[in-house]
Amino acid sequence: MEYTYTSGIAITFFLVLILTSKKQKSSADITLAAWLAVTGVHIALFYLFFTNKILAFPYLLGLEAPLPLFQGPFLLLYTATLTNQSLSNSTKILHFSVPTLWYLLFIPFILMPSEHKIWVYQNEGIGYETLTWCTAWAIRFSGIFYVVESFRVLKKYRSTIDEQNTSTDKINFNWLRYLISGIAGIWLVVFFGTDTLIFLSAVLYVCFIGYFGIKQVGIFTNQVPAQILPSPLPVQEEITIKYEKSGLSEEAAQKIHKDLAAAMEVEKLFTNADLTLADLAQHLGVHANYLSQVINSFEQVSFYDYINVKRVEEFKKVAILPKSQQFTLLSLAYDCGFNSKTSFNRNFKKTTGLSPSEYLNQKHVVLQ
Repeated sequence: MEYTYTSGIAITFFLVLILTSKKQKSSADITLAAWLAVTGVHIALFYLFFTNKILAFPYLLGLEAPLPLFQGPFLLLYTATLTNQSLSNSTKILHFSVPTLWYLLFIPFILMPSEHKIWVYQNEGIGYETLTWCTAWAIRFSGIFYVVESFRVLKKYRSTIDEQNTSTDKINFNWLRYLISGIAGIWLVVFFGTDTLIFLSAVLYVCFIGYFGIKQVGIFTNQVPAQILPSPLPVQEEITIKYEKSGLSEEAAQKIHKDLAAAMEVEKLFTNADLTLADLAQHLGVHANYLSQVINSFEQVSFYDYINVKRVEEFKKVAILPKSQQFTLLSLAYDCGFNSKTSFNRNFKKTTGLSPSEYLNQKHVVLQ
């Protein structure tokens, strides 16, 4: 058990190091780094309690009690920042003022002589039962409130994904969904579990953050999803130079483009509404960055624009077929790979300059 806590502490501060050394840090990166730092301190303090080594550092007694109250505000702030729904400075101050001011309640205990603090600790908080009880319920209320608020912010963000339709949105959404769900799970343990189980859950959660965060492009690194990288200039020499720098030869790029075109034409992979760059790259047996580079260079568009154009072209083909007149416009759009009416309308007009209804009127096509 002791090894588990020390591993969790090491992983937490390792993630903080990665984030703080990250070039061009965003406000979300800074928030996550601060959040993980507080979490690391909290786990470290519990480790000292768990091993009774805290008695060697009595001046630390009392500092750990209000720390859980910071988890909720950090969760909400990070969720809002990462989804471009940043909170105002006054709102930030308001959310963090409660856990900060809560320390005022502990100042009398924190400033007590070390001997007295150790005696209180060894006698299960004798004399401070009311403060301990209030703190415990404040932590529970904070957990419920901020998990609900964070899910509300995430739900609002989800409604914009169909409009933006980029891999960054999907990565951020999945990352935050797991993050908030994990925190919600820990709060359930807070209600029904022991202190040891609570902090064991926190350690495992930190390990999950490290695994999933490093695995996902852009969270702990400076790399951005390949499909939204700027397209290279359509000059052959510059394209060749870029291939050389990336390790992809021009011949290999042409083969990837040929295989891609064949897959789109024969297998119509674009009809999968959940198709991602990684999925398509795996299907073609190539690296996702190479595939993105090929699409950028040969098609002069991003991955999602390329896929959505294919979906629009497919819709135009099937909509004019006599057998399609028994279906609704939206059902055909779904069959072509679009996952919402908003996304379909936006991409159709972006590609053709016409709304779907205007296009069908020009073709004298009537759908259900």
